[in-house]
Amino acid sequence: MPPPGACGHGCGGPGGLRHERRRRTAITLCPGEGLPVSGEILCRREAELAFVTLSNPGKRNAIDAAMWRRLREVMVELGADEVLRCVIFTGQGAAFAAGGDLEEFRAARATVEAALVYHEAVGAALAAIAECPLPTVAAITGPCVGGGLEIACACDLRLAAEGARFGAPVMKLGFPMYPGELQGLLELVGPAVAKEILLEGRLLTATEAYEKGLVTRVVADADLLGDALATAQRIAAGAPAVARAHKRWIARLLTDVPLSAEEKRAAFAFLDSEDYREGLAAFLEKRPPQFRGR
Repeated sequence: MPPPGACGHGCGGPGGLRHERRRRTAITLCPGEGLPVSGEILCRREAELAFVTLSNPGKRNAIDAAMWRRLREVMVELGADEVLRCVIFTGQGAAFAAGGDLEEFRAARATVEAALVYHEAVGAALAAIAECPLPTVAAITGPCVGGGLEIACACDLRLAAEGARFGAPVMKLGFPMYPGELQGLLELVGPAVAKEILLEGRLLTATEAYEKGLVTRVVADADLLGDALATAQRIAAGAPAVARAHKRWIARLLTDVPLSAEEKRAAFAFLDSEDYREGLAAFLEKRPPQFRGR
């Protein structure tokens, strides 16, 4: 379910994402017409928001090796953009992502060495999402399976349409989930739910996924993109440095290492920021704050 106006450049090319500030190229695909032979990572930006779309519609957005590599590149570039405040992930059409591209597996994972290269690329893409300083929101419709589930788990928030389905039935394919990719699922839902998903191989409904802590909330299918946009706009309305700090501190506090004296002092770096002064002034003057990211 991609937003309109996907740029088709994957946020790459000269000037990277910033080409969106000069022009936008709209892509319209008729059913069964103009679909790429291989998958793509589509990316566009609208003001302070970026939209990343998993696009391999002929295979329900199954993610091939090139898509994993490009996904990492796109996320690194997005994370370096100081104007952006939130990233929304979607899938092209009626699916988020139906997993990895199984047609590649015989060649891409023919040997241990080849399999390691393949899955290290997957892990690098997932890490780029999880470690992105920008808040990330996954808008999930249809199947969110295998690699699609891994991408969703790497995002900060997961909004599910009522018709979404979640799982990783790799036990039916004869291979386990790679440990480096299992980590995100395990950290999100804990060992009991991770075992249920992986051992049974059953697809969870959106409601079940919510009850088990896998998704943030469930919305009507027709409302998914609107709810994702509203969520991103609420995030963007806050001070961007605060959102980045919260992501950074949450990740830091999940480690077992006590905070150092330097880290405790660094927690008050906001005292010298323009946005802190603006936030206090806006509150006292009873007006909406205008944060500049400074």
